[in-house]
Amino acid sequence: MPKYESMKVKKGDTVVVLSGKSQGRQGKIIRVLAKKDRVYVERVNMIKRHTKPTKNSQGGIVEKEASIHVSNVALYCPKCARGVRVGYTIHKDGSKVRACKRCGQEL
Repeated sequence: MPKYESMKVKKGDTVVVLSGKSQGRQGKIIRVLAKKDRVYVERVNMIKRHTKPTKNSQGGIVEKEASIHVSNVALYCPKCARGVRVGYTIHKDGSKVRACKRCGQEL
């Protein structure tokens, strides 16, 4: 068994940043690093990377997303219109789905 637990957020989820320089901004998760407990959020926590020219690319200053620790983001609930904690509900057929802890809506 791996020593890390599964995360409550996954690729494609809309999240709100809770702390840091991008606090309050929301975006879609584009990449998840489960072993490091980090996520990449679209157009959030942007950094500038100086790249060397190669055969395939011109080089120069490239702006891209940096990772954010998963504890600094909260899943966005469209009904509550804010970042919320995530719980789970189990349907009668045995399927397990994520739900908003605040209003109970499935996410």
